[in-house]
Amino acid sequence: MKFIGAHISASGGVENAPLNAHAIRAKAFAFFTKNQRQWFASPYTQQNIDLFKSRCEELGYSPDHILPHDSYLINLGHPEEEALKKSRGAFNDEMKRCEHLGLNRFNFHPGSHLNQMPVDACLDRIAESINIALEKTNGVTAVIENTAGQGTNLGYTFEQIAHIIDKVDDKSRVGVCLDTAHTLAAGYEIRTREGYDETFSRFDRIVGFHYLKGMHINDSKKELATRVDRHDSLGKGVMGMDMFSFIVNDPRLDDLPLILETPDESLWAEEIQLLYSLQK
Repeated sequence: MKFIGAHISASGGVENAPLNAHAIRAKAFAFFTKNQRQWFASPYTQQNIDLFKSRCEELGYSPDHILPHDSYLINLGHPEEEALKKSRGAFNDEMKRCEHLGLNRFNFHPGSHLNQMPVDACLDRIAESINIALEKTNGVTAVIENTAGQGTNLGYTFEQIAHIIDKVDDKSRVGVCLDTAHTLAAGYEIRTREGYDETFSRFDRIVGFHYLKGMHINDSKKELATRVDRHDSLGKGVMGMDMFSFIVNDPRLDDLPLILETPDESLWAEEIQLLYSLQK
């Protein structure tokens, strides 16, 4: 069974996230655990936590189909010690927030070398940051999102993701989220049947399919291998619709959160139904 949803707002309190997901008939959802453009936020109250859990239960949302997203400020591979410490503190806080909410996965962008350190050293630093967070939390899997490779962002090749995972001590608590727009922009052709099959075979060979914990379902404004991260609404970018049909008919992607991050949220309910309509 497919669990398709969107990255919805948690404005006004994290407990509103399940309500907002239900309003667009989503079977899965993502949200920011706090303001994504600020370093600090007040802790959740017990009321926030209890309401979130009760509404998820009431509306039928399992932790397996909820994929929270980290702040855009965090860089777990930051070359400067002070900035790295700040990022690690924020990441640990967000992992702990997921733990408090009873969630089992947390999605994040791996990090950037900022042209100040070698790629492999930055990947090692990202893995070290993950290890620190896993030691301080329980039950939450750190889910690495592949990137488009824009600027100095790492995690745009399967080899880079595999490098990070290799250095994570607890392999049972690390995973991957594949973003369709990022995958194409990074240079993986997924729009044809042959390209889709080859890309996922490569992912399985280099990373391992058992690490896949979710996907972001986006069209792209930018072409193959442009290394530019620009999402588009379904059918309005360069993807075409075949790739989305491949995804919703791929049994390997059953029981995973498949999350829209398309730019026009007024279309999310329609896009969710469109994806379900592609099932054969």
